[in-house]
Amino acid sequence: MMTNPTDAPTLAASAADGGSAWDAIVAFVQDWPNMWPSLWLGTQDTVYMVVWATLISVLVGLPLGVLLVSTDRGGLTPAPAVRAVLSAVVNIGRSLPFIVLMVAVLSLTRFLVGTTLGPTAAIVPLSIGAIPFFARLVETSLREVDRGVVEAAHAMGTRRFTIVGKVLLPEALPGLIAGLVMTVVALISYSAMAGAIGGGGLGDLAIREGYQRFNDHYLWATVILLIVIVQIAQSIGDLLVRRLSRR
Repeated sequence: MMTNPTDAPTLAASAADGGSAWDAIVAFVQDWPNMWPSLWLGTQDTVYMVVWATLISVLVGLPLGVLLVSTDRGGLTPAPAVRAVLSAVVNIGRSLPFIVLMVAVLSLTRFLVGTTLGPTAAIVPLSIGAIPFFARLVETSLREVDRGVVEAAHAMGTRRFTIVGKVLLPEALPGLIAGLVMTVVALISYSAMAGAIGGGGLGDLAIREGYQRFNDHYLWATVILLIVIVQIAQSIGDLLVRRLSRR
């Protein structure tokens, strides 16, 4: 097939680009063993932050979500004033960009853990940011429960606390697990941003080694690892939701 002479530079450039891309991939793979010790430590710090922040978010966000539903009009214990205050607090927490929240709670972080640097310090803003997020997801899941089931339990004289523990939460469990997975994925993203203020983890590694030292290999590696962590969390969550939905 004849090729127009004017296309020659373009074809040569494309071949060169292909070669450069392949060389970059090879160099990245070869550099992986050198990066792995730092990447492994960063991964451990990220998982540490996310696990503890998730636990705190569930311990605080789940009761908060239950209260948002219970104190609403038509709820188990209607209290519009309390509901309005709780809703306002949750809305304020959700409206703050996480990078702003991290800076805003530096004093609180220092008071609670004695420092503003490192993975342990990052757990404070991570938890504060995730609690209102998870609380709203809990509220949404509980509102999807058939009201007839709740009214039947109430008509049988079941106490409110028992209705929550034996009816509302079990019926909403698939939705609660799905909301928890969404919270974990959000926390993984937040943990990467925590690296901007020395929070440790893969985000900190990407900023220090990748951005500040112009090392693209660290940037690619941290992105790959974050994607893997998110996929693992999402896959486990989807599996649990499917099994619970079939009960």
